[in-house]
Amino acid sequence: MSEAFNAERLTRLCDFLRQSPTPWHATRCMSQRLEQAGFQRLDEMASWQLESGKRYYVTRNDSSVIAFQLPDGQLTSLRMLGAHTDSPGLHLKPNATQYAAGWMQLGVQVYGGVLLSPWFDRDLGLAGRVHVRHADGRLESVLLNVDRPIAMIPSLAIHMDREVNAGRVINPQTQMSPVLMQSDTSQLNDLIGQWLEEQHGLRAVEVVDFELGFYDVQPPSLVGLRQELVASARLDNLLSCFVGLEALLESDASQGALLVANDHEEVGSASACGAQGPFLGDVLKRLNAQVGGGSEESLIQLIQSSLMISCDNAHALHPNFQDKHDERHGPAINGGPVIKVNASQRYATNSVTGALFRDVCREAGVPVQTFVTRADMGCGSTIGPITATEVGVPTIDVGLPQWAMHSIRETAGTKDVDYLTQALTVFLNRRTLR
Repeated sequence: MSEAFNAERLTRLCDFLRQSPTPWHATRCMSQRLEQAGFQRLDEMASWQLESGKRYYVTRNDSSVIAFQLPDGQLTSLRMLGAHTDSPGLHLKPNATQYAAGWMQLGVQVYGGVLLSPWFDRDLGLAGRVHVRHADGRLESVLLNVDRPIAMIPSLAIHMDREVNAGRVINPQTQMSPVLMQSDTSQLNDLIGQWLEEQHGLRAVEVVDFELGFYDVQPPSLVGLRQELVASARLDNLLSCFVGLEALLESDASQGALLVANDHEEVGSASACGAQGPFLGDVLKRLNAQVGGGSEESLIQLIQSSLMISCDNAHALHPNFQDKHDERHGPAINGGPVIKVNASQRYATNSVTGALFRDVCREAGVPVQTFVTRADMGCGSTIGPITATEVGVPTIDVGLPQWAMHSIRETAGTKDVDYLTQALTVFLNRRTLR
């Protein structure tokens, strides 16, 4: 095994993935690590008193987080890392309880570009946040994680659909409702109340609202005879959140640095806490006002003197579907970070930012690859172009190669985790960005 296989880091990664079934849980896990490392929590509704040389973090909607470290003296540039906390999945409808053939089921709505077929016959848990009203009228938001198999979406036997292996369209409205229990009277709110009592000791509370979704309770694992692979739900894009946080915590704190992990990337980023919203811009304005030049002109100078590395996974060359890649741009798992390029600006990379990242990888001693989609295929996107458009910061899109993107269980390379961490740490420690 190469030196890039870091067992302790992979253990932390698997723990993070297991404890983060939703963006709210991921943000909580990241916040806990930041506080353990000495970052001070800020409240957006309070006045900030920032000091040079200190480290801070702030959350929005409890599902997006920005952490930053300030250099000694005036802030003139930032080394920025970007990722997103959300993943495609099946979310509950508000009035989810339904019954069929003597079974209680829950109606779902599709969040993001879900690969539906792998969701069948999986052990499903339920997680998210719930808002309750106490007896005194006080509202409270609490996280819920029912991390045991409480539901399943059973497949239809092949005997009843002989053409299923020839390709079948899946209807998420009529064919994707998980079954929970044999009952035609049970209500979801009653079950939520029981789970809240189990996990939080809450009694005599009214469930007012919730945002809940199903997830596969199978834990992350290292796969392969030589453990070349890590398999888990939500690698897109919690893997980038983890690597960005690792790099920030391992950096020497000598330079101004910032990590932003936005929610809602999988549905377009158009929200108050998404990359298209004002979260990052609001934080940058406050930083400039207190430890930067303080003027509108100095804010523009700060942004243009900075660089954003947007981290979101890339499509790895698939051994069974090699024809889906351009033959000269198929990144290999465990082949190092991938620079993502698209002439139509679906990725924000240009030759300036690409050259800088290649130089960072050279300095870090890690390999680097390039991904360009086939000219006859469409291309996904990331927070990179959105952040570049909304904020104006020079940006590059990179990521780690993975298989089965948007599946209920995805696969990436164990060595790549350390490769990208090393490269991003070098980037955060660089004295100059040009």
